Amino acid sequence: MNNNYFENDRVAYQRQWEVSSAFPALMRKVYTWMVFALAITGFTAYAVATSPGVLMTIYSNSMLLWGMVIAQLAIVIGVSAAINRLSLTSATLLFILYSVINGAMFSSIFVIYTASSIASTFLVTAGTFAVMAVVGYTTKKDLTSIGRLAMMALVGIIIATLVNVFFLKSTGVELFITYAGVLIFVGLVAYDSQKIKIMLAQAPDAGESAQKIALLGALSLYLDFINLFLYLLRIFGKRE
Repeated sequence: MNNNYFENDRVAYQRQWEVSSAFPALMRKVYTWMVFALAITGFTAYAVATSPGVLMTIYSNSMLLWGMVIAQLAIVIGVSAAINRLSLTSATLLFILYSVINGAMFSSIFVIYTASSIASTFLVTAGTFAVMAVVGYTTKKDLTSIGRLAMMALVGIIIATLVNVFFLKSTGVELFITYAGVLIFVGLVAYDSQKIKIMLAQAPDAGESAQKIALLGALSLYLDFINLFLYLLRIFGKRE
């Protein structure tokens, strides 16, 4: 009986040690993948913006533009829904592809806004993101309710944006949506950071399954960063 007790205790301790040792490496992977994806998006956006022919091809062809939008949605939904069936390599390649398509789509910001305002807004976004990520990572408060509210509010501003674009065309509504978008994604950064931490803390090791969770976490934070940047750019961006 005593031998079994100590053996069980040893196994439990070993499992706890494995979790604590794998966790830092998994968290590093989350932010490494996120930063890598942001770098790909930024490089692609700049490359397309400085290639007038490519830029014109994308934005003068409505079918191509809609195809890219649909591809973005399909990749995010597909990776999120089928992550357990996909290999880690396939999921990573899809994440990279998504980053490239995003970059091509966002190339127009280099035409609309000055380079200095894009750079300064990026720094503001990075600082805001870092602060909220630390808050989400370190807080003892459960942020689930904030996450739910932010997601519901996000649906609301998507609907409001569509209504304003096609019907109202109000600059006042657009301004409200912009500030609401900033608040929503600030909240989502903190919520997603906490959620990722909790999920990875439960991973028994740094195997492929845990790395897939880390990849999904990186995708979530990447989307938070990109959307926060775009909303802040509407506020701080200076037009050409």
